Amino acid sequence: MAEDGSTQSAITYALVKFAFQVKWEDAEFVFSEVTGLTAEAQVIEYRGGSSKVNSTVKMPGLLKYGNVTLKKGMFKGDNAMWEKFKALKMNTYKRATILISLLDESNEVAMSWTLLNAFPVKLTVTDMKSDANEVALESIELAHEGLSLAEKK
Repeated sequence: MAEDGSTQSAITYALVKFAFQVKWEDAEFVFSEVTGLTAEAQVIEYRGGSSKVNSTVKMPGLLKYGNVTLKKGMFKGDNAMWEKFKALKMNTYKRATILISLLDESNEVAMSWTLLNAFPVKLTVTDMKSDANEVALESIELAHEGLSLAEKK
């Protein structure tokens, strides 16, 4: 029987990426873009001096996580990102757990990723042009110590 479209099939239709939410500790922030959810294993290459093979052995090494960038529109009186960034002091920032969730067609959480021990490292304010016709954006870049797929509750 053909799919009639009345319900979304978990196998047939992939999730869309334009519906998501970001929770920074207990607060929910509205962002227009999240980029940088990356994890990679560094490669260790080793070759013993008496090896008869003319190449190295490759092994997984330390895990490395990319910085995550969050972008949002600027609103009059909204200084939440400035407050987060302003709290930085040399190695004394209270690191945060950040939950980034992809939402399904009914606005329910479909998948979530957790950033462990995150803290802001860069804040960028919009470019300003007198002939531009676009929304003013600000972005905050976060460093963190781990990215994991969160368990669905």
